[in-house]
Amino acid sequence: MIRVLFNKKGGVGKSSLAVNLAAIAASRGKRTLLVDLDTQCNSTAYLNALQPEGDSTIADLFEQTITFHLHRRKAKEFCHTTSIKHLDIIPGSQRLSELESELDSRHKIYKLREALADMADDYDHIYIDTAPALNFYSMSALIAAQRCLIPIDCDDFARQGLYALQQKIAEIREDHNPQLAVEGIIANQFMQQANLPRQIIDELIEEGYPVIPHYVNQSVKMRESHQAKQPLIALAPRHKLTQSLVAIYDHLNP
Repeated sequence: MIRVLFNKKGGVGKSSLAVNLAAIAASRGKRTLLVDLDTQCNSTAYLNALQPEGDSTIADLFEQTITFHLHRRKAKEFCHTTSIKHLDIIPGSQRLSELESELDSRHKIYKLREALADMADDYDHIYIDTAPALNFYSMSALIAAQRCLIPIDCDDFARQGLYALQQKIAEIREDHNPQLAVEGIIANQFMQQANLPRQIIDELIEEGYPVIPHYVNQSVKMRESHQAKQPLIALAPRHKLTQSLVAIYDHLNP
């Protein structure tokens, strides 16, 4: 299963959720790959997997599609092991910004899908982290994925953005990827004691959105996890925040 975490709104926790869901999958013995498509490289840094520029990063995988190589490297060669057993990563790179216009102009939008298809037998789960923008790379991810997870931070701006996002995903499904479906809306940084987040969630459910019935509460433990460069399932497996993430994973993988 290939899942992309996407929202055009920044600060909604895409990288944190991508890393933690991937790590939970790996902890269950699933061969798991995380693809970091964000130039900020937050997922890569979270897993302490930063690579020297010019090494095997996601930028190098894309770059070889627009330059001549006598022996083009297989996609699997760009995957790196992490400290989490069964979890590999294709590290992010700031060089993605430099390559974007040429990749777009040369119609390389399907190359990520081809690369991940080549690794279909190598991984049980693939998670793709994206930048908060509808750019060449997030489009590539949506074309490559089977399922889309949309994190939101439960304010009215998030709800309005969700409406536009749903329309764009429907367009991508019709034009490029009939398999793509919105698998779930994840309420992140949820404040249980506040009325507005609960109201927004209730309204989204009433409108038929697939809101996952487990919410990720605000907690300093997530920041501690970032600082320690350890996913929560490794750092604090019994913590309430970890258990909410596990519940989301189990909901998606019954």
